[in-house]
Amino acid sequence: MQFVHTTQAPQAIGPYSQAVVHNGLVYTSGQIALTPQGEMVENDLEAQTHQVLKNLGEVLKAAGSDYDKVLKTTIFLADMESFAQVNTIYASYFGAHKPARSTVAVKTLPKNALVEIDAIAVV
Repeated sequence: MQFVHTTQAPQAIGPYSQAVVHNGLVYTSGQIALTPQGEMVENDLEAQTHQVLKNLGEVLKAAGSDYDKVLKTTIFLADMESFAQVNTIYASYFGAHKPARSTVAVKTLPKNALVEIDAIAVV
């Protein structure tokens, strides 16, 4: 088991790793819209979704993976009304690659984020 750490994505805000690699798979922790310096991106869904996906990409890269190797993602939304807008932005990062996915509406997210995404990918 390998614990992944990169300074190109925000540091964990709790007792967890950015990702863990085991048996050829990387399991990322949920990414919210923190910059690598730990500052929360403005309260704007588009800006937050882009930051979340940039963070996810950096963690995947640090683990030896990338968007094209993602098997499954889970998206957590503070408001399911955001679903269509998040889908459009999400598709711009994944292109023709369409991993399995779940999207869940939640009451609140850490730091009052609007969106959080985690992933499982092949290394």
